[in-house]
Amino acid sequence: MAPLEPRVVAVVVTYRRPELLSVGLTALAGQDRRPDDLVVVDNADDPATREVVERCDLPTTYLPSSTNLGGAGGFAYGVLTARALGADLVWLADDDGRPATPSTLATLLAAADAEGLEVAAPLVLDVDAPERLAFGLRRGTRRASLRSDLPSTGVVRGVANPVNGMLLSTRALDAIGVPDPRLVVRGDEVEMHRRLVRSGLPFATVLDATWLHPSGTRDVVPLLGGSVPVYVPADPERAKVAYRNLGWLTSQPGMRWRRWPDEARYAWYHLVVQRDPDGWRVWRERSAAGRREQFAPSR
Repeated sequence: MAPLEPRVVAVVVTYRRPELLSVGLTALAGQDRRPDDLVVVDNADDPATREVVERCDLPTTYLPSSTNLGGAGGFAYGVLTARALGADLVWLADDDGRPATPSTLATLLAAADAEGLEVAAPLVLDVDAPERLAFGLRRGTRRASLRSDLPSTGVVRGVANPVNGMLLSTRALDAIGVPDPRLVVRGDEVEMHRRLVRSGLPFATVLDATWLHPSGTRDVVPLLGGSVPVYVPADPERAKVAYRNLGWLTSQPGMRWRRWPDEARYAWYHLVVQRDPDGWRVWRERSAAGRREQFAPSR
């Protein structure tokens, strides 16, 4: 995957959450195998955030941005900076996630070497209920939601939750590139996973490397007894952006199969569950705009 003593650069993207960031940076600095460098992208150019970064006990490059680049844009900026700093491996984190144990990075490195992985991701646990997975993990046709649903060790190949503690080789980054900065709010991590699958490079979730993150079920509405989820942000403007991004995703190679299942479940949600034809109309208009690659803000 990389040289015997690879240069690992951690990349963290943050926006006005200095308290959470402080906890996360402390966990990164407290790793048994510490990152060699840290890049922090501050999407708010916030003085309180700068103070947190300056206290971090790691060699750090601080990148304040007066423009909120979003998660995808922030990671694109941070990853390119890490590459410019000579990274062999890039370790990604957002400001509300952190390694669950001091051995997380060392475990990822060891698994990548032993399993021949170009991308190694930790198992992401719900920070408030670590017996649960923060996002779930698909294994074939089944989706694990509890830690006990999975073996205690080993790897699950071909599956990962991007960004959250994901460790990528430069070979992988050469193949998949950086997150698409247009995809704010929703879809950037799914799109990154899409590219990773299509690259053909070996990647996996490492089950004995763990990461803590808030549950990803916020704004997810379960249908049909929980077997069919739909993502419906409470904020109408956020929903428009999310629907556009989902529409664009279902026009991309490897994701086109999702268009009609999405049409069916969102129709069921808006027309049957909510009895909201206007909501259905907005979903169709915004998802169609995404398929046409119309990323200009809606009016």
